[in-house]
Amino acid sequence: MSTRRGLLAALPALAAAALTLPSAAEAQSVTLSFGPPPPPPYARPVPPPRRGYVWAPGHYRWNGRRHVWVEGQWIRERRGRHYREPQWVERDGRWGYYPGRWDR
Repeated sequence: MSTRRGLLAALPALAAAALTLPSAAEAQSVTLSFGPPPPPPYARPVPPPRRGYVWAPGHYRWNGRRHVWVEGQWIRERRGRHYREPQWVERDGRWGYYPGRWDR
């Protein structure tokens, strides 16, 4: 019973830690490593260009148990920045996911 009370007492602190948002620098340096490689991407045609938007291609993300396909989408362009698409990179037999981001 005391273990349950201890866990209940710790829940607010854990929730607050989980809700803390990373700074802009931390958000850009997120890399997730997994053992299995992602499947090959789907071959989907790119829609016609849209003025003021950049195409973010479809990619796989990891949902904690498996790779899940995320469809491509148009995202609003940011002046003076270049969009780097999400990518999976293998290093030492492990796969790392680098989310899409804006570079200067």
